Amino acid sequence: MLSILDRYFLRELALAMTATAVVLLTIFAGTSFAHVLQQVANGSYPASVMFQVLGLNMLDGLSNLLPLAAFLGLLQGLGRMYRESEMHVLASSGMGLRGLLRPVTMLAAITAVAVAVVALWVGPWAMRTSNDLIVQANRSVIAAGLNAGQFTDLPGRAAGIIFVDELSRDGRQLGRTFLATERVDKQGQHELKIVTGAHGRLYQESNGGGRFLQLSDGWQYEIPLADNAWRRMKYDLNDASLSNVQSSDDDDDPVLAMNTLALLHSSDPMARSELAERTTVPMMVLVLMMLALPMSRQSPREPRYGRLLLAVLAFFVYHAMLAICRAQISKGHWHSSASMWLVDLLIFGMAAWALLRQYRPRRRRGVTV
Repeated sequence: MLSILDRYFLRELALAMTATAVVLLTIFAGTSFAHVLQQVANGSYPASVMFQVLGLNMLDGLSNLLPLAAFLGLLQGLGRMYRESEMHVLASSGMGLRGLLRPVTMLAAITAVAVAVVALWVGPWAMRTSNDLIVQANRSVIAAGLNAGQFTDLPGRAAGIIFVDELSRDGRQLGRTFLATERVDKQGQHELKIVTGAHGRLYQESNGGGRFLQLSDGWQYEIPLADNAWRRMKYDLNDASLSNVQSSDDDDDPVLAMNTLALLHSSDPMARSELAERTTVPMMVLVLMMLALPMSRQSPREPRYGRLLLAVLAFFVYHAMLAICRAQISKGHWHSSASMWLVDLLIFGMAAWALLRQYRPRRRRGVTV
């Protein structure tokens, strides 16, 4: 059964952590949206799936955002209590270290479980879903910039226009098609090439890079601009090149979308590195919240954001140490995540020692303070 003091701590600290998470999520949403817009502009995927990809990317980013939100939120919540002398009043009323650790431990356990779910299951699922969504969207002619019922600049290397009277809902099947391009023949003469088709479809190369229109049951006209000798040909199948699918920055790390069980059975160093990060992220929550306890203690006269800047610096040092360990694992120099766990235990032990030192009774002239 929770005491009144426990409920008060839980409410105040949870509100501070939630407010911090909202601020960080807003900042992360802005940077993710800029990244997605850049990928759309580069042609990696169409704008039609932009917001779905953004939402999935934000889900994946929660595993890194929630530990930082818990750290800064706890630091802000306890810091406010110290500045307003609430903690000193509670301490004089008999609240000791145990009374502080009980609500913080409950919040840490809840946050660690949420982060573990995101890191081990939700995040990889979001990455796989995002990748599948992009692949499916790039198989549509809509991704190549075509719209039914209007003349459109031909997406590709050649200068020209294309008109399609109708498209299927998924953008893969075309109705009647008109395509006109200008090119230079073998004699160096400019000619106009016109292709019509009763229907068509979009297909990609086996590697997924090139996109082509396959037109059926139509005519092809080759008209020299400086001569009257033009040619007409009837065809059954005719292919036209469209713009290629541009690679995305996220394609460089396929292990990010791998299932956690698949990572567990993989011997690839990159897979071991990704598994090490996913399994140590929940511990990261506990370490950061323990680190926030001694760093949040401040006097009312102390600058409000002095401890916050010191905490951010400590977070970056801690994160850099973990990144170095992960880099060594990904390069195959280390074969387990033991180094990352040692870093976690080291920081946790240092924070616990600092906290115990703050709450240890001090003796002055024979009197226990």
